[in-house]
Amino acid sequence: MHVTWSIGELATRTGLSVKAIRYYTDVGLLTTAPRSRGGHRRYPPQALEQLRMVRQLRALDVPIAALTDAASGGYHLGDLVTRQLESTQSQLSELRWREAVLQALEESSGPERLRRLHLLARVACRPQAAADLTQAWQHVLPSGLPARLADAIIAQAVPELPHDPTPEAVLAYAELHILVGEPAFVDYWAAPHVRDKASMYEALLDAQNGAAPAIAAGRAPHKCEALEAFCRACARARGMEDTPAFRTFMATEMQATTPPFRRYWQHRDALATTPGPSLGKTHCWLVEGVIAEHGPAR
Repeated sequence: MHVTWSIGELATRTGLSVKAIRYYTDVGLLTTAPRSRGGHRRYPPQALEQLRMVRQLRALDVPIAALTDAASGGYHLGDLVTRQLESTQSQLSELRWREAVLQALEESSGPERLRRLHLLARVACRPQAAADLTQAWQHVLPSGLPARLADAIIAQAVPELPHDPTPEAVLAYAELHILVGEPAFVDYWAAPHVRDKASMYEALLDAQNGAAPAIAAGRAPHKCEALEAFCRACARARGMEDTPAFRTFMATEMQATTPPFRRYWQHRDALATTPGPSLGKTHCWLVEGVIAEHGPAR
């Protein structure tokens, strides 16, 4: 004869209320046996261990929904613990981000606090802030750009969110959201006067590889092969000859259009977690070389 428990007996043995046990049964956390002749619920011996497990997990604030998924066969205890750990880590990241946002507001006052409030409201939600910046870049880059190039640029342009952010970091991240929407910034990347945009962007990525050693060594962009290749690529992308006159024209144009670009990458590089010069830093290095050698104020 199989021993079964009444709901009252389970309540006495576990210290839980009858109401709680009934609820756990209704949501599928407890195994039940056939009802008694009087229509009362009966529970098999393993229900006592199941209740103890539920009680212990609830003491760790594991949600009922997660327990229900585990009980329905979705995953085992190890999977449940892993998922709860990941969820807790995500919540901690959100709290650290929010703490840094509030600290950035607390450290300011008057008009500056209002300016920061307007700025930081864009990045109050950590995951949404990252998604918004990625989406903004997808709109900034020319629509006909090959996906391979677009993905490579966005991967560098959108920094990873810091795990333990400072007020300065969240402010820098918020500034990126403002700069990426500035008309001058959008026009610079759209390159409306460039015929072959794919070739130009390909050249930007090639220039990064060519100029990286010089930048890492702290050398100035003066008459180096990377700078020559950059100028030739810019001329080719516009369908023009790489002449001294073209370089003077390019230097004059870049002197007026690069400030928001430069500010964006300064903020982005301040948030970088990987070594080596970024695409933007390399581009600014090359642009500064063109202006220094061919600009009107040289």
